[in-house]
Amino acid sequence: MLSLVLILLASLFFTGIIIRAKSLVSGRKGPGIFQPMKDVIRLWKKGSVFSRTTSFIFQIAPSVYFASVLMAILVVPFGKAPGLISFQGDFVFFAYVLALGKFFSIISALDTGSSFEGMGASREALFSMLVEPAFFIMMGSFAMLTGQSSFHDIFISLHFGSQISYALGVLATFLLIMIAMIENSRMPVDDPKTHLELTMVHEVMILDNSGFDLGLILYATNLKFAMYGALIANFFVGALPLAWAVLVFFAVQVVFAMLAGLLESFSARFRMNHNAEFIYTLTSLSLLIFFGVLLLMGKFI
Repeated sequence: MLSLVLILLASLFFTGIIIRAKSLVSGRKGPGIFQPMKDVIRLWKKGSVFSRTTSFIFQIAPSVYFASVLMAILVVPFGKAPGLISFQGDFVFFAYVLALGKFFSIISALDTGSSFEGMGASREALFSMLVEPAFFIMMGSFAMLTGQSSFHDIFISLHFGSQISYALGVLATFLLIMIAMIENSRMPVDDPKTHLELTMVHEVMILDNSGFDLGLILYATNLKFAMYGALIANFFVGALPLAWAVLVFFAVQVVFAMLAGLLESFSARFRMNHNAEFIYTLTSLSLLIFFGVLLLMGKFI
């Protein structure tokens, strides 16, 4: 329950810090850190408009997408406290409940009958498919190292005490940051704010959503960022007292948001056909974690 409350609190300012960091880097003051949340609340007060060419799938997809993110958050632990839903192999459930929400957002875009939104949907499906092996190799490696298969047990059992283990922690943190940015269609090698057909991904998929439904989709993005930040925080929280653990949690969220803004600001943009290559390199990083775990276990020959 504690992790859910903390993630909900972090989601209120996470995207605002990203936007503020990008504004400051470019020499502008930028909006307040709570402005994105104010925009979401304003959308929640409006009604939704549906095209006559869409079916019930388009109408339920935003709710399913939002619910899938909430369900995934319930699996995320915080320090010594497990998530509201915790069982052996729950990280598999975590990945595929998010995939369910992504599936509905993709078929929702296809349901509009727009080739423009279909283009974004196909890119979203491709990028999600390519990033999935990196997540499972990383979590499978830590499961093998700790002998556990749930988020809570894995994080509780992880102990950093050697140079290799610290390197694994840094690699895993970087990997989760990249996965979070790709899952939210904010790849550092792409421009998430552009409205050019050449680079639009998630932005083009939600062009026909409006009002309350659009607010759900935008807030789900805030929640997903804070959710991945919570996973990263679990690497640093360990067995800290509750007060210190909460401070570390919010410190990690703020640093994560600032790093996301800096990565988006300073990373060189790729051509769209090279984005898939960038994503697939994350699998190579996850393999480094796998080999590092073999070294720690003395099984690397």
